[in-house]
Amino acid sequence: MAKQKPVVVISDPQAIRALAHPARQRVIDELYNGKVLTATECAEIAGLTPSAMSYHLRALEKWGIIERAEESADGRERPWRARAASLRIDSTSAGAGRLAGHAIMRTAMNGVLEQFQDLSDEDPWDEVSTLSRSRLWLTHEEAVRFGKELNDLVDRFKKKRTQSDHPADARQISSLYAVVPIGKAPEES
Repeated sequence: MAKQKPVVVISDPQAIRALAHPARQRVIDELYNGKVLTATECAEIAGLTPSAMSYHLRALEKWGIIERAEESADGRERPWRARAASLRIDSTSAGAGRLAGHAIMRTAMNGVLEQFQDLSDEDPWDEVSTLSRSRLWLTHEEAVRFGKELNDLVDRFKKKRTQSDHPADARQISSLYAVVPIGKAPEES
């Protein structure tokens, strides 16, 4: 089995478009959270037939997003797994790739909103849920460093924990943050 990369960065517009399909996003979310799933299990998650899901899985494999895992015990179906510990979309793509990136972001943000809505008032972990929105005045170099430090912070807390390998008292936490320049870029001096 090939060793997993720490991060898969997707910048090719066609690969970004491949990610934009909602069924693919649901399956990617599960696989990148440590699950190893068969095409049938992925189909159940995405609400598709196994044959339709197999098409989507092969497309994601083509772009290096997922890969085949070891064969199952009975050898009938080979499961799929994430190709890396993390997946990042390079938002510098133009045209259709940028539009697909926007679709991915919209789906991710809607998913987090649903998670907030599904959290019960009586949940003992409710106190850790938070949403923060800020506007910062940063130079280009500071904005690059800010984004990198946010990614590093998330990676530090991930600690290679997965669905099947985490402390008994750990609970899965969903996080979403965005770094988006707004307004016009300053003129070069």
